[in-house]
Amino acid sequence: MSAPLIQRLRPPQLKLIRAIHDVGKLQLAAEAVGMSQPAASRMLAEIETHVGAPLFERLPRGMVSTEIGAAFVRHARVILTEIDALAAEVGKLHGGKAGVVRVGTVTGPAVSALVPALTAIRAEVPDIQPTIEVAPSVTLIRGLDEGRFDFVLARLVGDNQVRSFEAHPGRTEVISFLVRASHPLAGKTVSLAETQPYDFVIQEAGSPIRNALENAFLSSHLHTPDKVTNSSSLLVALSLITGSNAIAPLTREVAQMLARTGMDLDVITTTESIVVSPFLVLQSRHHALSPMAQRLRDEVLRRL
Repeated sequence: MSAPLIQRLRPPQLKLIRAIHDVGKLQLAAEAVGMSQPAASRMLAEIETHVGAPLFERLPRGMVSTEIGAAFVRHARVILTEIDALAAEVGKLHGGKAGVVRVGTVTGPAVSALVPALTAIRAEVPDIQPTIEVAPSVTLIRGLDEGRFDFVLARLVGDNQVRSFEAHPGRTEVISFLVRASHPLAGKTVSLAETQPYDFVIQEAGSPIRNALENAFLSSHLHTPDKVTNSSSLLVALSLITGSNAIAPLTREVAQMLARTGMDLDVITTTESIVVSPFLVLQSRHHALSPMAQRLRDEVLRRL
């Protein structure tokens, strides 16, 4: 078969060849693919001319594939199946019923908004392919700038330039303290002063939770905790608090969720309110969201 034929083959031709093979009669095959018998006859003759050999034997009982014709039919089935699959996938993507979504989030909104939104979407759209990265805001915003995320749930910190983003308001979050269940303060409501003797495991200096905690201590005329392990890793925090009397400040939703997991953890609330600056739902001004990403973002916003 010559290269020009390969380049000129079209789905209607492949459908006709498949139909002739399946029904064995040109007239029935023409009707199956929605064309007249003379047009089908001309199309088949054109293909056979370029191939240089017949694709079907004309027998009294009907048309039977030659060896070359059978090869055409085998490949036609694969090609047409892939074309149908492509059309279906494109239709789903256009309709927001499938697709890859890449989202970055800080921990609190992941628990309170993103995961519930994703669960709701997946119940309707099982073909969604999400990637979720949990990281500090500065990492997420850098990733958004670099095009690694469709949108992020983060806070503007440091030199972040809001003009490069389209921002949707999130909400403020309240901090609770997570400790092991056998901690002397577990399950209690205490003053910040009562927590000072204990070790803390906190996100690095400059992070929103760290700033909120330090501001709460200073507003209460207390010095900030002396014994601090700096880490943004939730795994590190859990390892430290389960093995000692260390305290991990987390957003209330995250602390309460972890306390319900059966890991022998409990929550300390404080008489002083510790509030983190509001997070935002951020996306680039320069890149439109795919229908699936927009659908997930809208579901997140609905839950804020």
